[in-house]
Amino acid sequence: MTPEMKRASGILMHPTSLPGKFGIGEFDHSAYKFLDLLAEMGQQLWQVMPLGPTGYGDSPYQCFSAFAGNPLLISLETLVAEGALDVADLQGMPEFPPDRVDFGPVITFKQTILRKSYAHFAARAGEEQRVAFAKFCNDNASWLDDYALFMALKNAHNGNVWNTWKKDIAMHDPEAVAYWRMQLREEVEAQQYYQFQFFRQWFALKRYANEKGIKIIGDIPIFVAFDSADAWANRDQFYFDEHLQPTVVAGVPPDYFSPTGQRWGNPLYRWDVMEQRGFDWWIRRVKSALDLYDIVRVDHFRGFEAYWEVPASEPTAMIGRWVKAPGHALFQTISRVLGGHLPIIAEDLGLITQEVLALRDSFNLPGMRVLQFAFVADTSSNFLPHNYVRNTVAYSGTHDNDTTIGWFKSLNAGEREQVQAYIGKELNEGNVAWEVSRLLMMSVADTIVLTMQDLLGLDTSARMNYPGKPDGNWQWRFALESVTPEIQKNLRQMTRTYGR
Repeated sequence: MTPEMKRASGILMHPTSLPGKFGIGEFDHSAYKFLDLLAEMGQQLWQVMPLGPTGYGDSPYQCFSAFAGNPLLISLETLVAEGALDVADLQGMPEFPPDRVDFGPVITFKQTILRKSYAHFAARAGEEQRVAFAKFCNDNASWLDDYALFMALKNAHNGNVWNTWKKDIAMHDPEAVAYWRMQLREEVEAQQYYQFQFFRQWFALKRYANEKGIKIIGDIPIFVAFDSADAWANRDQFYFDEHLQPTVVAGVPPDYFSPTGQRWGNPLYRWDVMEQRGFDWWIRRVKSALDLYDIVRVDHFRGFEAYWEVPASEPTAMIGRWVKAPGHALFQTISRVLGGHLPIIAEDLGLITQEVLALRDSFNLPGMRVLQFAFVADTSSNFLPHNYVRNTVAYSGTHDNDTTIGWFKSLNAGEREQVQAYIGKELNEGNVAWEVSRLLMMSVADTIVLTMQDLLGLDTSARMNYPGKPDGNWQWRFALESVTPEIQKNLRQMTRTYGR
């Protein structure tokens, strides 16, 4: 994302949405076919959400680790092809719906099958495989040791949150850690094995994408989940009390969209401690992300300038305060240690101040524009394409938005008129997604990202996430055949027409 970056466009689609017979998208032949389709349509970017192991609510933005991968994405067919599973292991599998992820049954099934794969590995892996596994564990020990033990401990405690465990291990006491690592050594190694397979498969897929001329845009949520290996193993870098409960949590204040604000509940960083340590945890995190992806979108970028601190005792985010964060020192340190310009997209949506913009611009980071936010007032909105600057990543919508068709249907008559006047065309459910995409494509923004749902012309039933809704999200899936030759031809032609 340098000033010289050429015009490009791509698709936002999380791997869980890929088709396949095991109930959830995987890094299998469908993922490779999807990349073939992107290349065929002239797209140079594939944006994904965080790839970490998901917890309650199945949200990729609430993961058990900021470093680990989600084992649900491991391709079972690849494991069979490589001899890490037997075909017989997959017999008698449940029937899964093809159009959505039914997370409960999928999790139960895949955990069982992956454990069988680990048993195969433990019993019959060759010397070369064992050496590769040992190297992976050694290279990633800085996060893998704690993560694997954390997951083993959660399983041993019926999934309960870490601060309910026995005090010594909840406190990450070194003696308790050593004791439990020995007690749960087989489960710890199984968790390491799942990560070994995840990263092998993901990096193979990423290499294929790069060979096709496609860059991967990944995602870093600014905060981590409370129930995570990161919070458990680094508790002194968060605001916790003597009972290991957060004293303050993250959120955003009341606004036009939410009269009580949003109380996210993530623990807040002790930035003073992190800065004293040279931001070493953040450097490891960003380096890990830049290994996983070519470009990284940083979610809630404004929180690096100042964040909304909510007392943990408050049920909503109405009561809180803005607290300054050392964003400039952080990004300066990351840039110095990792070298050169950072390929980062700043998610600068929400209540943005001049200080936030100054932080973004001081590192020459592109901001985000979402067209659905544009038609709320007059023509001065920064979300309207005639007000874009080149160093921008523009979206038809994000994972938190309705599809373009669903959004258009929800507008009142006056708002629809405003949209139609701006686009200069009579709009309906049949053409609005396409015309919005065309509007973005012809803009000066260097980078355009369309959602897969908009490419396919789908309505609200294909929405990925409803912010604030605790369950029923992240389930949407599609069939590769739905990307018809006509869709492929039209996107390829539009991409060429507007020089992307």
